[in-house]
Amino acid sequence: MSSTLAGHLLRAEPDQAPDPLPSAASMGESAAVVALAALAQPMRLRVFRALIGAAPSGLTPGVLAATLGLPPSSLSFHLKELSRAGLVEPRRSGRHIVYRPVIGHMNALLNYLTEHCCQGEPCGLGAPAANSPPAPCTPASCTAC
Repeated sequence: MSSTLAGHLLRAEPDQAPDPLPSAASMGESAAVVALAALAQPMRLRVFRALIGAAPSGLTPGVLAATLGLPPSSLSFHLKELSRAGLVEPRRSGRHIVYRPVIGHMNALLNYLTEHCCQGEPCGLGAPAANSPPAPCTPASCTAC
């Protein structure tokens, strides 16, 4: 994350607990389709990734628009679609609205997609190999959550 972006991060309210880790069973097929459809648009995917990078604190629309070079009206449309899909949520922080990713919903989507991996046999996905991407963020494993 750039130092400019990191300088604009807003801290979450102290009484905000991290999202609980949902199981794959908590997400059905229709919710998965809605979430995947929301992420299937390039700019929405960029917005979501920027918010993931700013988790758990989130970002204001002004910072997001400046960071991504988006007009505010376009950003508003994309945030509405991501919110409708349950992937981001707005929270009021003083005079500002801060959008933050719903990590639990993202993890439920990942769990749903990998629920029947390797025909139910252990496949080693729990232990990442060298040069593999990190495991999904969980409140227990995430130093930011």
